[in-house]
Amino acid sequence: MSELILVRHGQASFGAASYDKLSEKGVDQVRCLSDHWSQLGHRFDHIYCGSLQRQKETARELLGLAKGSPSEPTELIGFNEYNGDPLLRVYARDKNKEASDIPAIDLPIKEPKLFQRTFEEATARWITKNLHPTQEDADFELWSDFKERVNRALDEVMNRHCRGSKVIISTSGGVIAVALQKVLQFSDREVINTNWMVHNSSVSRIKYGKDRMSLSQFNNLSHLERPGKHDMITYR
Repeated sequence: MSELILVRHGQASFGAASYDKLSEKGVDQVRCLSDHWSQLGHRFDHIYCGSLQRQKETARELLGLAKGSPSEPTELIGFNEYNGDPLLRVYARDKNKEASDIPAIDLPIKEPKLFQRTFEEATARWITKNLHPTQEDADFELWSDFKERVNRALDEVMNRHCRGSKVIISTSGGVIAVALQKVLQFSDREVINTNWMVHNSSVSRIKYGKDRMSLSQFNNLSHLERPGKHDMITYR
């Protein structure tokens, strides 16, 4: 059996000018993972990532564990996270039109708890086709299109690497949740619920081969679940 090792990127820079960059804590989280695997003597046959900066930065921190000393990870845009900005924009526009008796939703939302609550409401509408993009929302991706490209990328990697290969994929929570749906066949609602549970720098493992896939590990944080490291465990 071969194995996909799905690593969620380290903590990104929420509230900064660019979210798509690892924070200092995010870099430290991934370096802890790299050190942990190095101490265990783990080596991997290939490292993939999406084209997002936080995914590439995470993959580069793990690159020294790859066989053959590659200079860069292999990028597949199918592993990019869905773009939350247009979801929030369309949701806010729809919501502000629906109700005039509640405060308008102003973007960007800087307060983390309010952001998470609003984002969860937006994604709930997204997966049920209850957001209403216009022609101006060219960056809006349908839920079905997001799932299709993730599954296509997963299939491409599994077709490329077999016979006991161990392949790291540096990606994001939504992509990892879709990968789990591919294995466990749960509902779209559970994909989104799973998305919120994926920790930064966590590890999930999927074994595959002989037309079978099975989940062997989800959301593992053994590199941070040790004395002095618990404050490094984050969701966002």
